[in-house]
Amino acid sequence: MTAVGAEAALQDFLGSLAARDTSPHTQRSYRATLRSYLDWLADRGVDWRSPARGDLRAYLAVLGMGHARSSTAQRLAAIRSFHRFVAREGLAPGDPWGAIATPRLPRRLPRVLEVEEVERLLAAVDEAIEDDATPGALGIAIALRDRALVETAYAAGLRISELAAADLASLDLRRGEIRVLGKGRKERIGLLGRPARAALDGYLADGRDVLAARRRGPAADAAGPTEIFLNHRGGALGVRGLRYRLDLLRRRAGLPVGVSPHTLRHSFATHLLEGGADLRVVQELLGHESLATTQIYTHVSPARLRAAYRGAHPRATREPSTA
Repeated sequence: MTAVGAEAALQDFLGSLAARDTSPHTQRSYRATLRSYLDWLADRGVDWRSPARGDLRAYLAVLGMGHARSSTAQRLAAIRSFHRFVAREGLAPGDPWGAIATPRLPRRLPRVLEVEEVERLLAAVDEAIEDDATPGALGIAIALRDRALVETAYAAGLRISELAAADLASLDLRRGEIRVLGKGRKERIGLLGRPARAALDGYLADGRDVLAARRRGPAADAAGPTEIFLNHRGGALGVRGLRYRLDLLRRRAGLPVGVSPHTLRHSFATHLLEGGADLRVVQELLGHESLATTQIYTHVSPARLRAAYRGAHPRATREPSTA
C-alpha cells in the first residue's frame, strides 16, 4: 500500500472525477464535502485511511445537524465514493464506511403535470408578454423563444443543463432530432414532435436573430453564441435564466409552486409510459444509465388508480347499506 497524505489522495480522487467528465458542479461539491470531512478527522487526530466506527458514527451525527436529509445523503455519497476509490487504488486498507448503516432517503414520486397543465403553461407564453413590458419585436421574439423552450423540454425530456447547452449544430428539424450531451458527457438523441418542431422553426426564423442583434460592446464584434436559446441581451440563456422564465410562466398559468424544468422531464417520461411506451425506450430517451432509475416513472396517478378500482372491484361502486 502506497503511503500518501490525505490531500494527495483527495487530488487523485478529484482527478478521477474530471477524467470521467463529471460535471464541474459535482466536482466542486465533492471537493468541499471531502475537505470538510478530512479536516474533521485531522482535527481529532484520526487516521483518514482507517477511521474507527465510533469516529464515523460521530461524524454522521455532525453531518446530519442543520442539513436536510437529501443534503446529508449527497455528502455521504461523496465520502463513500472517495473511500471506495482510495481502497481500489491501494491507498487505504479498505472502505471503513462499508459496515456503517446510514439513513436512506424515502423514495418520493416525482411531481408530474397533467397534459392539460402543460397546455396551460404553453398558453401562458403569450400572456407573459405583458409581464415582460417589452412590446414589439423584442416581446414577440421572447414569446417565440419561450414557447420553443417549453415545447422542446417537454417533447425531448431534456435536463435543464442539456437545454441550456443545446446548440444550433445539434438540431435537425427535418428529422425532428436534437443531440445533447447528458451526464458523464454521454451523447443521445432527443426526439421532437410536430408542435416542438413548429415552435423551434418559428423561433429560429423570427425570434433568435432579433435577440442576437441586441448584443452590445466588444461581444457584438465577436462571433455570436452557438446556443439555440438566447437571452434578451443576445447571449446564451443559461440555467438561471431558464428557471426564471419557466417560473414566470408557471405563475402566469396558475400552476403550483415547485413546477420546474425538471417537472417537464418527469411529465415527459410519465406521459410516454401512460401512452404505452416501453420502459427501455423511455430509459434511452431520458439517458438513464440504469433501468432502476427509470422505473420510478411507472407510478400510477391517484386518479387512474381510483378509475381502475371503480371499474374492477365488485364493491367499489355499490351503495352502502342503510339497514
